Amino acid sequence: MANFQTQASSAPWLNGAVELGIGTWAWGDRLMWGFGGDYATDDVRAAFDATLAAGIALFDTAEVYGFGQSERLLGQFIRERASGDGPQPLIATKFAPLPWRFSGPQLIAALRGSLERLGAEQVALYQVHFPVPLPPIPEEVWAAALADALDLGLTRAVGVSNYNRERTIRAHYVLARRGHALATNQVEYSLLERSIERDGTLDAARELGVTIIAYSPLGMGLLTGKYTAENPPPGPRGARYRQLLPKLPPLISALTEIGAAHGDKSPAQVALNWTICKGTLPIPGAKNAKQAEHNAGAVGWRLTADEVAQLDEISAALA
Repeated sequence: MANFQTQASSAPWLNGAVELGIGTWAWGDRLMWGFGGDYATDDVRAAFDATLAAGIALFDTAEVYGFGQSERLLGQFIRERASGDGPQPLIATKFAPLPWRFSGPQLIAALRGSLERLGAEQVALYQVHFPVPLPPIPEEVWAAALADALDLGLTRAVGVSNYNRERTIRAHYVLARRGHALATNQVEYSLLERSIERDGTLDAARELGVTIIAYSPLGMGLLTGKYTAENPPPGPRGARYRQLLPKLPPLISALTEIGAAHGDKSPAQVALNWTICKGTLPIPGAKNAKQAEHNAGAVGWRLTADEVAQLDEISAALA
């Protein structure tokens, strides 16, 4: 079981201590999230504005989100915002090592493409989105290309995503030989997905000084308490979690009870605070201003060690 921690993530690319970011996978994505249906551009623009107004600056995107639309929308919103209104946005985006990509220069070209869509000269963080699924491309090729991106000044920091313990260590050492640090490993982590605690990935990150960015920290919405076995989430999410939904009530009840003891915090805010207490940096999504404002309520306070232990025990029974 992971140790209880309370410190916020802090690194030069973050411009200080940061407890929370916002994921923008849903911005422009029609296949998984249904962009253009019950929410559209004006809604995610409002989410962007509300996020900055709440003092949250980190926006996570990727070239594959909405086939580049997430990056384009984010760049548009940054250009349209009033200067000085809230903190300066920090952008993290990702490179997809697709089968037809097999060399370092292709990563650099992809990063330049992301920068063009974002309308930026540099991003705060550039990450490899997922490990190479098949040989013969060694992982070290992409780690070396990340070092090249740093040397070219196209990003302030680099990281990986969905890497296990072994791959994280390998990427770290390639970058270290070039005089650079591996800043992040972005992985799925929540009360419903804790495999990084069991397989050594979380421990390796702590040993190497790598920040764990927790994506899907609300279990794709299940930890909000909004969904039940009788009312599953729409689309692919409903199919993915069909067998888990009937097991959720004890966890949602505990989140609700703990939230009441902290000034009526919601189950979602408690679930996000749990990931923060584990020493990770969660990036929940926000499709509109209300969701963005709600996410911000997860910071500025802490669960007790006993509350973290209670949630650990209940969530472990769901595995």
